[in-house]
Amino acid sequence: MLNVLDAVGLVGVLMILVAYAAAAMGRLDANQPLSLLANLIGASLILASLLAGDFNLSATVMEGAWALVAAFGLARWALTRNRA
Repeated sequence: MLNVLDAVGLVGVLMILVAYAAAAMGRLDANQPLSLLANLIGASLILASLLAGDFNLSATVMEGAWALVAAFGLARWALTRNRA
């Protein structure tokens, strides 16, 4: 049976995969807020499931890095938008 933490993690995985697939197919710009936000939220949901449930160091580092890259991308987008 699927528990809540697994469901949260799977929603995160789905968000990241959909954003990645859409970017790979040219349907979504990977540098725009929608893609970056999907990656940030997705990675954060996976991190939450890892930290509250079955901890895995390598997966935690990967998702933490993924979330940071997305957060920096969003910050860069916001800063360049404000300058324009």
